[in-house]
Parts: sequence; C-alpha cells; structure tokens
Amino acid sequence: MASKRGSTTKTLGLILIGVLVLGLGGFGVTNFSGQVRKIGSVGDADMPVTDYARALQNEIRAVEAQAGQPVTFPQAQAMGLPQRVLSQMVVTAALENEADTLGISVGDEQLAKELRNIRAFQGPNGDFNRVAYSTALDNAGLTERDFEEQLRGQSAATVLQGAVLAGTKLPDSYIDTLAGFAAERRAFTWAVLTESTSNLGLPEPSEDALKAWYDENIAQFTIPETKVITYAWVTPEMIVDTVEVDEAALRAAYAERESQFNMPERRLVERLVFADDAAATDAMDRLQAGDVSFEALVEERGLDLADTDMGDVSRDDLEDAADVVFSAEVGDVVGPAPTPLGPAIFRLNAVLPAVATSFEEAVPQMRDTLALDRARRVIDGMAQGLDDEMAAGATLEELADSTDLELGQIDWTASTDEDIAGYEAFREAAAAVSQGDYPQIEQLGDGGIFALRLEEIRAPAPQPYEAVAEAVRAGWERDAQTEALVADGSALAAELAEGKTFEELGLTGQSEDGLTRNAQITDLPEGLVAEAFKLSAGEAVALPGNGSAVLLRLDRIIPADLQSDEVQQLVQIFGDQAAGDVAQDLFQALSADIQTRAGVTVDQQAINAVHANFQ
Repeated sequence: MASKRGSTTKTLGLILIGVLVLGLGGFGVTNFSGQVRKIGSVGDADMPVTDYARALQNEIRAVEAQAGQPVTFPQAQAMGLPQRVLSQMVVTAALENEADTLGISVGDEQLAKELRNIRAFQGPNGDFNRVAYSTALDNAGLTERDFEEQLRGQSAATVLQGAVLAGTKLPDSYIDTLAGFAAERRAFTWAVLTESTSNLGLPEPSEDALKAWYDENIAQFTIPETKVITYAWVTPEMIVDTVEVDEAALRAAYAERESQFNMPERRLVERLVFADDAAATDAMDRLQAGDVSFEALVEERGLDLADTDMGDVSRDDLEDAADVVFSAEVGDVVGPAPTPLGPAIFRLNAVLPAVATSFEEAVPQMRDTLALDRARRVIDGMAQGLDDEMAAGATLEELADSTDLELGQIDWTASTDEDIAGYEAFREAAAAVSQGDYPQIEQLGDGGIFALRLEEIRAPAPQPYEAVAEAVRAGWERDAQTEALVADGSALAAELAEGKTFEELGLTGQSEDGLTRNAQITDLPEGLVAEAFKLSAGEAVALPGNGSAVLLRLDRIIPADLQSDEVQQLVQIFGDQAAGDVAQDLFQALSADIQTRAGVTVDQQAINAVHANFQ
C-alpha cells in the first residue's frame, strides 16, 4: 500500500505540471511584467506570479466545467478559490524549500524524462518536439532555463512529499481493534410495555401541572417563522369548463384514437416456441398425458413464464395460429400451431371481448382531454402578457379582476403543503421570496402559472395555552404514561437480571441473534441496538418509548471473528483509511513546520494585480 501511495503522489505531480503547461496559452500571463515577479515566498522558494495566475485560472475552469456555466471572478472569490490556490502554492513552495535545504534534487536524466512525458511538448508521433516546447514557453513568457528550474524544484518537492506519504503503516493491533469493534455483535431479547401490559392508575393532572408541561415543551407549540403571501394563480382545471371544443376537433381525435375505442376480440395467451414440429408434438403429448406441466416445459427450455407472455393478442396478431387459440377455452393448452418463430404451443389465460365505442360514447372522455390540453395552451399564451402587465405596474389584485387568475393569501411555513403550497414550484418560490421582490409569472409544472407577493414575515411565536390545551393534556398523559411504564420496566429488568424469563413475567420476548452496531432493523425500537452494546451479558434495562417502555436484556456478547472473510475486508478498509489519514496528518504537520522555520511572505499587491486581470 505504501509504495502505491508514493507512485500516485509522483504521478499527481506530473499531472499538475502538465496542467500548468496546457494552461499557458489561454490567459494573458505575459501581462505581468516589470518588477512584479512573485506573489511571495517560503524561505528561498519563490511563488511566481505567473504560476499563481495559471493555477487560479485552471481552478476556475475546473469549477466552470463541473457547473456547466461561466463563473465570474467575484463568484470565484465567494467560493474561496483564490485562497485555495494560494494555500496550495504555499505548501508547494514549502516543500521545494525543504527539498533544497536537504539537498534533494533530480538529475538531468530524470528531468529530461519528465519533459518528454509532458504531452504538450510532444509532436504528432508522440516524441518530444523542441518546436512545441519552445512555442509553449514563449507563449508563457518563460525561458527554458526558468521552466526547467521550476520543474526540477517541483520534482524534488514531489520526492519529499512521496517520502512522507509512503510507508505509513499502523500496528496490526490497532487495526484489529477497529475491525473487532465494528464487527462485534450482540444477541438480546426485548419486549414492549404498554398501558395494556401494566396497571398504571395515572393521576388526574392539575391545571398547574399542565401549564408547567406546556412551558417545558413550548417548542412543540411554537409556530415557526411564517410568511404571509398574496398570490394569483390559474391551472388548466380551473378554466377547463370555459374552454370550447368544437365537433371537428372531437372527430379528429376520435379518428386518431379509433384503434383504442374499437378493438376486436382478444386473448391473453402464453406461447412456448420449439425448434421443430417433432419437439413441439412431443411436448404436447407429454403435457396431455399428465407427465409434465406447462410451467415445467417452460423451465426445461431455460425460460421464465414472463418470456412466454404475449399479452393480449387478436386474430391478426396470431396469424396461422389464430383458429387454434381462439377455439380454446380459458386454461387450455393447445397446439402445436405454426408461428413466424417456429411451431409453438399456447396456453389461454383469458378472453377479452370486442370493444366498440361509438363517437357519441367517446365524446365525454375526449372532451375532457382536449379541453385540458387547450386550457394549457390558453394559459401558456397569456403568461407573457401577464408578465408584461406586472412589469408595467399592474398588481396581483388588478390581474385577478381582469383575467382568469384567482387571488389568494396563505400563511406559509416550510411545512405547509395545502392547496397551492402542494406544488413544489410554489414552495421553492415562497422560500426564496423577500420583502420588496416584484411578482413575476412562474410555472407550476402542470400547465398552471402563478405569481406571489410577500406581505409580511411573522417571527416564530408560541400558540396560546388555551388554543392547545387538548394537545397539552395528551402530551402530559403520554409522558406520564412513559415514566410510569419505565418505572415498572425497571422493576421487571431487575427480575430478568436475577434469572427470570420474559415468559415468567407474563411478557412475549422477541429475540435478536447477532446484530452489529450499525444494524438497521425496521421493526426494532429506535436506539435499542445502541443500548444493547452498553450492557454486560445478562444485564437488563427499561428504556423510554413514546407512551411506552422497552424492556431489554442482553443475552450474549459475540466477539468478532477476525479470520472471517467479512472481517478481513474490514481490516483492509480500516488499514488503508487509517494509514492514509495518518500520512496526511504527517504531511500537514511537516508543511506547517517548514513554513514556521522558513517563514512565509505574501505580496498582497502582486496578488491584487493578478486578480485585476480576472475582473
């Protein structure tokens, strides 16, 4: 694993160099001239201004490629891209400085090899091309000597980085402990205690007790931030009755869908095709003799019943097999009969009678469909005009008076989903709207449109006690019942720990045999598995539920089998992850130490000059 990480580090270094070269021609890095040569340094290792500009441009391009849209420089700043690039350059410079201090370098042969591996410097045949090399450096405003010094420094830094990241391996005992913890299991028994299993005799709460419970649980009765929103909207269903559909349109729709309104008699059949008549006849003989079932014949062919299902078919669909199939009774297996695929036997599953729907009978169904479609087109046609009217100063109230839009108001919270708030588009718009926003037409997603206006924002506020008195009583009773059941359960838990069984206590226990810490069992009460891992074998405890209690007894602790394939996979995963984390921590510690010893200087004016070219 260590050697693999070292190789990866070196490869990444070469890729970064390749990306740097590929980005030379796309940005005006030659604009940086005069006395400004660097944006800072770490010890004796400079951070060239051109490197910073290229790295920042490449970072922005990467984000643009991921987002699929241009990214402005203010947006890049908001995302922290300049700070990220600067941090990366400081780390690189720190490694270069330390490598130089330690005398780490790469020879000319290795440098030449790395130059030949940079694709931007290769000709059409894949060999190093000096013309391409010189052209790329000229475009970047670099001499061969400057670039090769940078490449040599980065290569040395990569060697140092690889030495830190490679070879990190944690003790087997540490990894085994992690895997053992994750793979350890618990076997336990549990039962739910409810009001029906205990004689609680809860007291009648006083008004003071109820008000105290209300105060303690005020969050349950607090209305969240609420936006009072006025809206105007229209949907196809709201205007469908006003849309006229003429007879010509109805007859055209009937003609287009005539095959749906008028269908011949059909059959639901399964078809099993054979290679030749002999095989089909033999299969039919065996089936008629009772030696085999249709399902068994299908299985013999290596097929599933779904492979034989033809669905509903007409005489025309069956061609030469039509008479054989249509003369059969439901449940019959008939054949062999010829098909385009070869001789086949058929099983008849149902008879579907012919369907004949006249134009007059089809009109109601077609009118609804056509009217809705036309209503959508009407709404689509009016949307732009409504937007123009609002831009000219028309209010929602005025649009509702003069158009088919209906006016409404809603007290909207993040959990509201009634009426118009049932539309995702409205909920998103309501969440985003702010004071002073102008209404605009937006789509509901079903052909409807809406516009909204924020009237006020109400801060979260508790509901008056009187308005929620019934809910308060129900909550108090639930908590009191839970507390009483936990008390009863604790007494029962003591008896279980002394050796009594669930059955002896009049309870039906449910056993779970060997669950890990992250087991997800739908029917288990929440938190039960986690609690089981806190107990010692034979120990029992009562846990609070929601108006109930859960009685839990740990039966066995099952240690992890470190030799099993499953646990060995965990060992590999934990080993790789832990080694990677430690290696990264070591690298960060080294980088911080180098920066402290060597000193970091940053020229903010040079950085600002680079940023000005991105504006």
